[in-house]
Amino acid sequence: MTDDADIVIVAYGITARIAKTAIVNARKKGIKVGLFRPITLYPYPKKQLGALADQAKCFISIEMNMGQMLDDVKIATECKKPVYHFGRTGGVIPTPEEILERIEYYAGGETK
Repeated sequence: MTDDADIVIVAYGITARIAKTAIVNARKKGIKVGLFRPITLYPYPKKQLGALADQAKCFISIEMNMGQMLDDVKIATECKKPVYHFGRTGGVIPTPEEILERIEYYAGGETK
């Protein structure tokens, strides 16, 4: 769902599955958001993610860590658009509701 996405969620593993639920709920609310799910992190799919940087307004990296993928997203998008991080540590899994809340926050044009 990245063809018309203003916000692109970048997530892998279990967080991608959770983010997908949040994205479906955001779409029901009229927010244009899509998911970019890398299958491998090395080599990082820079070309594919970079292609989205011309259309998206921002990117949100959803991770279960302190943001280790954040720089990869910034490099792939050549910092053309803002890249935000939403993460949980200590094995705490983010909920679809938490991710949706973050999507709504950035869809409103605010930064955090």
